[in-house]
Amino acid sequence: MQSRIFHVLEFNKVKEQLQKKVASSLGREKVANLIPSTQYEEVVKWQEATDEATTVLRLRGNVPLGGIFDVRSSVKRAEIGGTLSSNELLDVASTIYAARQVKQFIEQVVEDEDLQLPIITEHIEKLMPLPEVEQTIKMSIDENGTVLDGASDQLRGIRQKLRSTESRIREKLESLIRSSSAQKMLSDAIVTIRNERFVIPVKQEYRSAYGGIVHDQSSSGATLFIEPQAIVTLNNELQEAKVKEKQEIERILIALTVQVAEVANELRQNVYLLGELDFMFAKGRYSHELKASKPKMNDRGYIKLVKAKHPLIAQEDVVANDIELGDQYTSIVITGPNTGGKTVTLKTLGLFTLMAQAGLQIPALDGSEMAVFKHVFADIGDEQSIEQSLSTFSSHMVNIVDILQKVDHESLVLFDELGAGTDPQEGAALAISILDQVYERGARVVATTHYPELKAYGYNREGVVNASVEFDIETLSPTYKLLIGVPGRSNAFEISKRLGLSAEVIERAKGYIGSETNKVENMIASLEDSRRQSEHELEEAEELRKEAQKLHKELQSQIIEFNEKRDKLYEKAEEKAQATVKAASEEAEKIISDLRKMSQKNYALVKEHELIEARKRLEDAVPTLEKSKKKPAAPKKQERTLQAGDEVKVLSWGQKGTLVERVSNNEWQVQMGIMKMKVKEKDLEYISSPKPVETKPLATVKGKDYHVNLELDLRGERYENALIRVEKYIDDALLANYPRVSIIHGKGTGALRKGVQEYLKNHRSVKNIRFGEASEGGSGVTVVEFK
Repeated sequence: MQSRIFHVLEFNKVKEQLQKKVASSLGREKVANLIPSTQYEEVVKWQEATDEATTVLRLRGNVPLGGIFDVRSSVKRAEIGGTLSSNELLDVASTIYAARQVKQFIEQVVEDEDLQLPIITEHIEKLMPLPEVEQTIKMSIDENGTVLDGASDQLRGIRQKLRSTESRIREKLESLIRSSSAQKMLSDAIVTIRNERFVIPVKQEYRSAYGGIVHDQSSSGATLFIEPQAIVTLNNELQEAKVKEKQEIERILIALTVQVAEVANELRQNVYLLGELDFMFAKGRYSHELKASKPKMNDRGYIKLVKAKHPLIAQEDVVANDIELGDQYTSIVITGPNTGGKTVTLKTLGLFTLMAQAGLQIPALDGSEMAVFKHVFADIGDEQSIEQSLSTFSSHMVNIVDILQKVDHESLVLFDELGAGTDPQEGAALAISILDQVYERGARVVATTHYPELKAYGYNREGVVNASVEFDIETLSPTYKLLIGVPGRSNAFEISKRLGLSAEVIERAKGYIGSETNKVENMIASLEDSRRQSEHELEEAEELRKEAQKLHKELQSQIIEFNEKRDKLYEKAEEKAQATVKAASEEAEKIISDLRKMSQKNYALVKEHELIEARKRLEDAVPTLEKSKKKPAAPKKQERTLQAGDEVKVLSWGQKGTLVERVSNNEWQVQMGIMKMKVKEKDLEYISSPKPVETKPLATVKGKDYHVNLELDLRGERYENALIRVEKYIDDALLANYPRVSIIHGKGTGALRKGVQEYLKNHRSVKNIRFGEASEGGSGVTVVEFK
């Protein structure tokens, strides 16, 4: 792709925003070198990597990527025999530590969340911890870059001698400056240093009193900084110790550098992998900021954007648009006056293509799809060139000629105000011819124009569709909403009327326009109204469909729960029956045994009263199962013919319901709560007919038939409002006879979660509360079971 396209579509500004999300210079280098790929497999892999990064960030919030340095030059110098400074060695140790930290972090996330992160895991597995090198450097150098005493026994001994020698020098000098004569001979009673040797400030006239060496004098010459003869030897010893210290530090740094050189390949690999990881998570953080989603990629030139928002416009101001290209039509012609919004649409489409091919997610809803193009061409903006003495039209035409020479079936072409800057008739003819040429090459093209002649172009060409940007006559401003299938119309008369131009002037102007033009404008206006109405109806239908799906899922869940409860009751009843029969059998066996004993004892003579007693015991041993207190009542004879809307009782279920419609001669469809089922008429008992609906009810009582969601989402709520919603929701759930519900409060600071759980613990109808399982939302969800 041409570098010019990155500037025209403002891809470089996206990279500038991405630069702010990296954690190291390695990541910054990756962003600076980022260009969109034209290879489909590579783009898919990049998108997968970004998606994995966003998943980790969503679950953990952040990734420990601090302390990463680009140590490649240091490693190279170590390899060729150079000596690294203490700070360079610290950077190496910090980078090794960062690699170890991020490796442990990702491994823990994968284990805790049971995730599949193939691309990130592949990078993590190749990271080399190198704990020995890291530990050795950190034990030898402190965080300020100073070599520690413990780096070697020799260095410890040398520094002990340094400290003791320095202490002796100070003691001698302190005794000199505290003497009685010092007050008049010294300029100041202090010990200072000149040329790395300890000296005292002596007045010029008393220079011979102390002997020794003069190292410096004051600017006035009145004070000399003298090293007294008494400490010359000690100062010499101190300097010798400092030389030895420097040599030992150099030896230690060389030894550490050799260790770094031994793991040079591992360090280079770590640096590369850490740069890749930093780059991935920078793209992930950028996605979270834009509230972007992963587009499905294809290599067949198909684009579908759902509620797409330009990433460089403030999210509170930008208008979301649906754009589709490459399926039923491969060309879009956006017509209408220069009222704004058309160029934004062009740039959004082009920039999204570059972002997707660079592995960046796009600020559009899930379900969006992007294509991988070999070339992206754009002729956008004022291209007037003073340096080349070219007019706006000429500059545009230079670009268009270049595009037509290179365009093919794997290209996306964006034209802004095609054919502008010249005679309207010739410009419109040129625009149509250029569009035909690009269409014949098989490219995907979007063009904007204000020429009315191109409105008919979309109707007369297969694979081409008209579009426009909606204009609000009331506010005299564009809404920036793209209308596919509706050509733009002139708003000059309406705008002039709103601004106060007299009706007489407007009517006279309309008379100068042909009747055919008026018919076209009226047709477009009608199309716009129909489009708005159909979009509104589609949104309503979509909401109803989602609600129906949700109700269907909840109903399935409730039916499964009902079946589980029923099966458990059957099991308990069966166990109870078996226990009763077993007890009866044991009692019968005991009676028979007693009869045998009596028979043997009395030589087969059993008295009458003993037989009567035994018979009574046998009768008592017959098992009797408790019958349900609430057995279905026999249906009462219907006193009236049932009608749709009647309230009835389903006898086999013991529940009230409403008749929906008769499905056969002896069956009705009955609505019980959120469930509809077929019930035989003999199983129904009439209760009442529907009452007339009051126009202004004073109050509404929500009973078991009122639909209540199985979960309550409190995320984003203030603490007080959340508790009020929880209290009302628990009451509604109890009325709906739910066995359990879920309350989503999120993780956050934990204050909302704690408050909700405290309320639930003290509620009289709550049997138990627990955190959700991993599949239910973990600690961000509390599951409530009712008594």
